[in-house]
Amino acid sequence: MAREKIRIGCGAGFSGDRFEPSRILLENGKLDYLVLECLAERTIALAQKRKKGDPSKGYDPLLERRIEDLLPLLITSNTKLISNMGAANPEAGARKIIEIAKKLQLDVKVAVVLGDDVLDKIQPDHRSMESGELLPSYGNIISANAYLGIESILPALESNAQIILTGRVADPSLFLAPMVHEFDWSPMDYNLLGKGTVLGHLLECAGQITGGYFADPISKPIPNMENLGHPFVELSRKGEGFISKVKGTGGQVTVRTAKEQLLYEVIDPQHYITPDVVADFSSVSFEELEKDQILVLGGSGKTKPEELKVSVGYEAGWLGEGEISYAGAHALERAKLAGEIIQKRIGHLYSEFRIDYIGLSAMHGEVLSSKSNPYEVRLRVAGKTKNKELANLIGEEVEALYTNGPAGGGGARKNTSEIIGVVSILMDRNKIKPEIKIFEI
Repeated sequence: MAREKIRIGCGAGFSGDRFEPSRILLENGKLDYLVLECLAERTIALAQKRKKGDPSKGYDPLLERRIEDLLPLLITSNTKLISNMGAANPEAGARKIIEIAKKLQLDVKVAVVLGDDVLDKIQPDHRSMESGELLPSYGNIISANAYLGIESILPALESNAQIILTGRVADPSLFLAPMVHEFDWSPMDYNLLGKGTVLGHLLECAGQITGGYFADPISKPIPNMENLGHPFVELSRKGEGFISKVKGTGGQVTVRTAKEQLLYEVIDPQHYITPDVVADFSSVSFEELEKDQILVLGGSGKTKPEELKVSVGYEAGWLGEGEISYAGAHALERAKLAGEIIQKRIGHLYSEFRIDYIGLSAMHGEVLSSKSNPYEVRLRVAGKTKNKELANLIGEEVEALYTNGPAGGGGARKNTSEIIGVVSILMDRNKIKPEIKIFEI
């Protein structure tokens, strides 16, 4: 029998998010579901690289710590966890969860959602959405993961698993799936799916809607950010609900924080495409019910798309970096001389090469930079190349400025990292076949 209302919390908005907000939600949020949204485009491409190096890896690096921390609370609070921490290897992630449960002497059932990995379905004639270029022109393709929707999660919910572990699933779908499951919504009722997608989108970045990323100490002050609480939504079968946070936690849930999050990563509010629905945010409104409690009204939708977005990762070469600081009289002039030395020595060797003066012009360039003469400047040199040894050279040259460059350079550092590029394609959704696997003690 369909329920009249449910409560869903978001305990993480990215892979490196804090641990304590999810614990607080489980202890005091009276949740039915906890969602940990931990996956981004490059995150899954990097996870695929880890999986190729070790078939037992490829899930989120913090999965073990999060599960050890949360599993006892999930069981005692009778809360179900939905998370994309499975990343490139949800099955290995599920095995690790079972291993942790055995160590803690707890019984748990894990449903794994598979089918997003479509690397074997990529064709040479696929063109990227960003440039229109054929995929082979980008180089060696290392990953291709489709954004799955609620249809991939619903069978897992029907299995009554305590934990549902996915790979690449559209962020709002992680929240929409339990709504559809608990309220017995029709997957063809696009207005309800649109309302649910609005709520999922508002929650998906966790601390952003409670004041994180929103805050500015001058124009938009937010209190007690060191103890920022994460949000939950309590909603009805009609798709209407309020967003709040646990009392006593830091941050704020206000109409202003909700409006900013509603438009986050949205190009066209009337045409927000997900695997489940083309949602229309233009009719959404907010009403403050009480302190830190915002009612969300409106939202609608149209037929789901015939194609699914696929995030494709490829090897894009190497990034070499070097930094060094100059302080005192003529700091900027000495930093610029150091940059000129590096430019003349090696700048011509790289496909992309740039020199930045951190604190002065690194973010927006010289056009918008300060005209004042700074007391201290940090020089950053970076270059992109297909050759790892050539990437290493940048840091070596910057370090050599200690005795071969202008006076007073200090605090040099160097770093070389592999670049993983990401582009997107569209794929016929009928070619993508989600499935679930069950793991339990």
